[in-house]
Amino acid sequence: MVQDAMRALILIALAALPLAGCGSVADFGAGVGAAATAPLDDFNLRREHIPTVLLQAEANPYDLRNLTQCSTIGAEITRLNEALGPDTDEPPAPDGSTLGERAGDAASSAALDAIRDTATDFIPGRSWIRRLSGAEQHSRHVQAAIQAGRMRRAFLKGVGMNRNCAPPAAPSWFRPRGGSQR
Repeated sequence: MVQDAMRALILIALAALPLAGCGSVADFGAGVGAAATAPLDDFNLRREHIPTVLLQAEANPYDLRNLTQCSTIGAEITRLNEALGPDTDEPPAPDGSTLGERAGDAASSAALDAIRDTATDFIPGRSWIRRLSGAEQHSRHVQAAIQAGRMRRAFLKGVGMNRNCAPPAAPSWFRPRGGSQR
């Protein structure tokens, strides 16, 4: 059974390799390794790192200490953006990719999902293993930290608007009223 799963992983990877764009073959190769080792997450042998800024947000999402100026609010929002990715009020960055490259990326993503699913499906009682190993609890902690980070970023942008700050200390669409920024 394990040999069949490994054969399936190899066949999926080989079938999807031509679909990956030239620039993304290395990324696809790295993704295959990560997808194939996904069971390490289930056994809690490998853990996703939680950035410090998200742990701080989880501990106190409404903390305003040392955030008395627009520049310090903007810096904190920038730290959160680095951990979380762009906020929903930010326009998507133009990546300059062609339709063919986007199709290749979609095919690569689908192949990596299939590899990850195959690698984890052969574990009997996977949900129990995740619970007993602590992997499920860590996964919930990661999600809670992400949620707290999003909540803190939204709160800080509201504070920035209230203080008449320019973005990034406020939403990207906000234009400060005339006068000084506090």
